[in-house]
Amino acid sequence: MLARIKALAEAQALSILGGFAARPDDPLPKGTATVLLLGPREPGFWPHLTAEPEWQDGRPDPIDRWSRRVIGRIACALGAKAIFPFGGPPYAPFYQWALRSGRAHVSPIRLLVHDEAGLFVSYRGALALREALPLPRPPPSPCEGCARPCLTACPAGAQSVEGYDLDRCHGWLDTALGADCLTRGCAARRACPRSQAYARVADQSAYHMGQFHR
Repeated sequence: MLARIKALAEAQALSILGGFAARPDDPLPKGTATVLLLGPREPGFWPHLTAEPEWQDGRPDPIDRWSRRVIGRIACALGAKAIFPFGGPPYAPFYQWALRSGRAHVSPIRLLVHDEAGLFVSYRGALALREALPLPRPPPSPCEGCARPCLTACPAGAQSVEGYDLDRCHGWLDTALGADCLTRGCAARRACPRSQAYARVADQSAYHMGQFHR
């Protein structure tokens, strides 16, 4: 079944970015046995998304609306339920679910880092399945043996082992020197070797930075 789910996801430029066995106390639909987390498949996610109707119609929240439609249809095809990280409150605990999958970890700058997507990891939704699926053993944290360039890459000094200084980040983005981060994405996220291998395009990062810094 995992192969079928992977094929359905990849047809929409999505990947299975992790999964975990459900527990009785999880805020999940009754009868859920396995949860799979879905996020962008690179390369190719942004060209796919921006060719879709939600991106073309000029209405707000095109990525969330696309996610609802596409992941909702995948869930229906599987007899599963779709869960999303938006649309709350209440919000589904995607951060904790990512850590439970074993494929995402707390990075040196305290953001999630993923074994495949690096510091560019994001989740568009999840599938709550009734089937207990055998999940592959997750690889070790990508931070093991890494020189950790993320710790020193932020030109504003907003990202560090102490955490994230939101005001310092926005203040930097308001200056001419902040144009590089606005157009290419967060420098600390880009510095991660796994992020560099993920092939996320600059236009995608620029869009999200524009939404963040409004």
